[in-house]
Amino acid sequence: MKKKKGAGLAGRLIVGVVAAIAVIGGGKTWFWLSDNKLGNVRTDTDLYVYPDTAPEQVLAALDSCIIRPGSLKRAFSEHRVAEYMKPGHYLVKKGQSSAYIARMLNNCWQTPVQLVIPGARLKGRLASRIASQMMVDSATVADALVDDSLLGRYGFNSITAFAMFIPDTYEVYWTDSVDEIFARMKKAYDAFWTESNMAKAKRLGFKKMDVSILASIVKGESNKPQDYPKLAGVYVNRLRKGMKLQSCPTVAFLFDYTKTRILNADLKTESPYNTYIHAGLPPGPISVPEKAYLEAVLNPDTADGYLFFCADPSFNGLHRFARSYAEHSRNARDYQRALDARK
Repeated sequence: MKKKKGAGLAGRLIVGVVAAIAVIGGGKTWFWLSDNKLGNVRTDTDLYVYPDTAPEQVLAALDSCIIRPGSLKRAFSEHRVAEYMKPGHYLVKKGQSSAYIARMLNNCWQTPVQLVIPGARLKGRLASRIASQMMVDSATVADALVDDSLLGRYGFNSITAFAMFIPDTYEVYWTDSVDEIFARMKKAYDAFWTESNMAKAKRLGFKKMDVSILASIVKGESNKPQDYPKLAGVYVNRLRKGMKLQSCPTVAFLFDYTKTRILNADLKTESPYNTYIHAGLPPGPISVPEKAYLEAVLNPDTADGYLFFCADPSFNGLHRFARSYAEHSRNARDYQRALDARK
């Protein structure tokens, strides 16, 4: 009887051990499934990881969209995220597993961002707008915009840098360097200059840079698309006759666009950009012109032979155009009377 009792006890012990192992094994299996196979994200979330971001900060940033925080924490430990995590912009998508998120961060599986290039008038403004959308800081971009050596790789310099940028929305990676951003801009610039556009510029006697420069001047005169071709036409006609462009925006450029009104004394400011003093085009663009201005210069309305323009006295943002100085003077007097009436 004692022998049978001992055997029964041993059997129960073995069963208990097997059951415990099964429980432990089942727990491990559940953890593995939870971390590797089951979705752990309830809603899509944008995540920005900086070079000094710690894994704990990432966990905190994702806390509101994670279903099982413990699973993500285990995956971070298992995949050594603290050692291998890369800076970048990541889209953490609904249904992704904890292990996938960890691998995404370690392998830099970034999601591109949309970089909006504005039609800026100042390099500082352009630099700050780029930096506000990218990981790169504004000082680095600002320095690059006056770095002739860097710009020279793309066929530009500190005077012509504005021409390299065509305002649009571009798909880039958030961690792209200034070099990579400039390369993307040069690609878009080259894409704009199709054989057709090159032929149009050649017929006008313009080089590509001439088009960018004149487009930036037209931009300074108006934001009404219906006027762009006529304004471009006036300047093309003046250039053909050897007349000075006499564009106020080129003078405003000398003062970093800080003046609310250009005075007669300002028109005498010596600079190669002052088109009241010097004939022809200035040395470089005075802003970043949008594509519509470039296209207006390539397709100017010269047929009417206009040589002058002034603001419409109705203050609708449009202009009155004239072929002769006498006609232009009448238009200018009408505008001045309208200004006086408004005090």
